[in-house]
Amino acid sequence: MNLDDLKARVGAAYADREKLKEPFYAMAVRETLTLLDRGVIHVAQKGAAGWEVNAWVKEAILCFFSLSEMKTMELAPFEFHDKIPLKKGLAEAGVRLVPPGVVRYGAFLERGAVVMPGYVNIGAWVGSGTMVDTWATVGSCAQIGRNVHLSGGVGIGGVLEPPSASPVIVEDGAFIGSRAVIVEGVQVGEEAVIGANVVLTASTHIIDVTGEKEVVHKGRVPPRSVVIPGSRPKKFPAGEYQVPCALIIGQRSATTDSKTSLNQVLRDFAVPV
Repeated sequence: MNLDDLKARVGAAYADREKLKEPFYAMAVRETLTLLDRGVIHVAQKGAAGWEVNAWVKEAILCFFSLSEMKTMELAPFEFHDKIPLKKGLAEAGVRLVPPGVVRYGAFLERGAVVMPGYVNIGAWVGSGTMVDTWATVGSCAQIGRNVHLSGGVGIGGVLEPPSASPVIVEDGAFIGSRAVIVEGVQVGEEAVIGANVVLTASTHIIDVTGEKEVVHKGRVPPRSVVIPGSRPKKFPAGEYQVPCALIIGQRSATTDSKTSLNQVLRDFAVPV
């Protein structure tokens, strides 16, 4: 079945879930999930005009939930009760998964990715050389690039609905500090450094304070930016209060080796990680 056929059948089933009772449509959903699990298709991909979302793939994931039944899965001494099975074939894929880390079926990890006791949800894509550190979570459909470090306790939010919504995207070479939270389709540019405890949502003001005048970004951290938590005053009927924001306080050097640059930038800017 070619991708155009899959897309048409999945779209029809998403619009009318009753069609999932027919093998013609159910098979298309299952085949789409198989391709997603193998990394043949992605929820989102970067093109000439930027990141593009394949909404029909997310529609297939949502239909797959409807098709799947709750089952008990026993991996002694652990027991799970869920609709989605765990990912298999990790050794053959060259992926390291440390107990009790979990990678769900429908997620794809490139050879050389490492998942400590963390979590990677359905629809996610994780690049080679990337570390998902202890208790870090990669939410549904998030796209994590190559040679990224998600430090302990990082929360990468899932974005399944609406299907057209962009997932969280962390591009190649980025470093995400401990307990940072990135949600609501925020994009982190290549080789950016996000300090510990930074929270980025679609409405978070990401303020570049490196020049004479501030420059405010929303929804995207520019490449090689060094970001720390901040706050700014905002007036409310009850008075003026400090609300969270994120501050861009510098840039990683584009001419320096990534690892050297990362170590140097942490020293230069005293960024907590």
